[in-house]
Amino acid sequence: MPSNLDRRSFVGTAAATSAFTIVPRAVLGGTGYIAPSDKLTLAHIGMGTQSFTELAGLLANPKIQIVAVCDPNRASNNYVEWGKGSIRNTIRRILDQPDWQANETGCPGGRDIGKQVIDAYYAKQRATDQFRAVTAYSDFRELLDKERDIDAVKIMTPDHLHATVSVAAMKKGKHVVVHKPLANRMYEARLVIETARKTGCATHFLPYGAGDGNRRICARINEGVIGTLREIHNWSNRPVWPQYTEIPRETPAPPPGFDWDLWLGPALDRPYHPNYTNAVFRGWYDFGGGSMADMGIYSLWPVFTELKLPSPISADAWATHTNIIEEQVSKRNKNDFAFPAACTIHFTFPARNGSPSPELFWYDGGIKPRLPAELDAANVEWPIEGILFVGDQGKIFAGFNGQAPQLAAKGKIEPLFPGEAPPRRDGGQADRVNVWLPSFQGGPPSPGSFLNASGISDAVTLGTVSLRAGRKVLLDSENMKITNLPEANRYLYREYRKGWEL
Repeated sequence: MPSNLDRRSFVGTAAATSAFTIVPRAVLGGTGYIAPSDKLTLAHIGMGTQSFTELAGLLANPKIQIVAVCDPNRASNNYVEWGKGSIRNTIRRILDQPDWQANETGCPGGRDIGKQVIDAYYAKQRATDQFRAVTAYSDFRELLDKERDIDAVKIMTPDHLHATVSVAAMKKGKHVVVHKPLANRMYEARLVIETARKTGCATHFLPYGAGDGNRRICARINEGVIGTLREIHNWSNRPVWPQYTEIPRETPAPPPGFDWDLWLGPALDRPYHPNYTNAVFRGWYDFGGGSMADMGIYSLWPVFTELKLPSPISADAWATHTNIIEEQVSKRNKNDFAFPAACTIHFTFPARNGSPSPELFWYDGGIKPRLPAELDAANVEWPIEGILFVGDQGKIFAGFNGQAPQLAAKGKIEPLFPGEAPPRRDGGQADRVNVWLPSFQGGPPSPGSFLNASGISDAVTLGTVSLRAGRKVLLDSENMKITNLPEANRYLYREYRKGWEL
């Protein structure tokens, strides 16, 4: 095969000629055999904690072949996890090796760990398949230049790199699946969506489906079960990471094997510090999207789609603050570098068909909404995370993603779906892969397509603008412009390092 003819071109050429004899796949590889030409070749960009949590679903799918991994970190055990030994135990289950890294401590991650796990799994579970060893890269740009035959990429990097990698991949014709958020700047999120539209690449936004209970609730609201919807209140226990109140002053050297320059990507230069990396990145305006980008996309995206909410026209945030003492004087700490420990954000939307749209309230850091009188009288206990829908004829309250919804109307409280067993939770990462895989293989668009995520992406990024501005901001959505506070427009964009502009 000529070196400049990739796999897909070769398959297409073969199908168009009579020089090839068609042999049934079952003859070639037995029952269930999937020809190499029918496998989706995937590059996995980002090999941290969440990557290994979701890896099993990709590896177990015979229609997917991971051929490359990428991470600016070679390998280390300094990642952050949500349970002692959880990631190491996850890898042990994937490999069926109870003693994997038996003498190590900490949380493993990095491109070499990813390559080791994927190669070991394929060698054991797909010994009869045709596959090559995974190639490991530190720079996603090199990967995209050299791995020309890949079909798709999965992006599991810190938030500030999502748009940069997504746009680069789609411009090379690669399908993209990415974790939340699409970006941590409104301009970048919109650019990702527009690039998907222009290139026609198949896309999937991974939060899809997690909040399906809220979609079912909103379907009942559309039927009028609580009359006209007036308010939506959604609260989370995030942040679950240290929320720093000062920029690090120490300048330790980056760990061996860690390319700090590549990790920074489009963000402005600054000295390396571990308080920026791993799971902690979410708390910094430059690198993360805060608690709403972490969790609100799960719970609220189905609310936006089912209720057909557009981009918000305003956001008003109230946040905690910290104080510092300078020269024996206590003063408020000026913070335009990190998200607060807790906040409330109020969003409004344009009127629809002459009627007001519902108002949306987001809470995090332990803050919850005021309990409505009838629920307070019934001694309803608010969960640590939940959602409340307020209509002019009743209320619905449920778990964060719509679990166990209760209807409070006509003087009583009862299940919203009486006599119905709670919906079965999805079957895990394998089922989530099957949501987007058909669209990446030429089927209809995934319901989690980037094209369906504009409203929620604008809301998340506009909330951050209000937090940073310290005031209510009004958005001209069509022109992507803050109209009442011109100086806040800079927060819609990123200040790029030279050579990383989008």
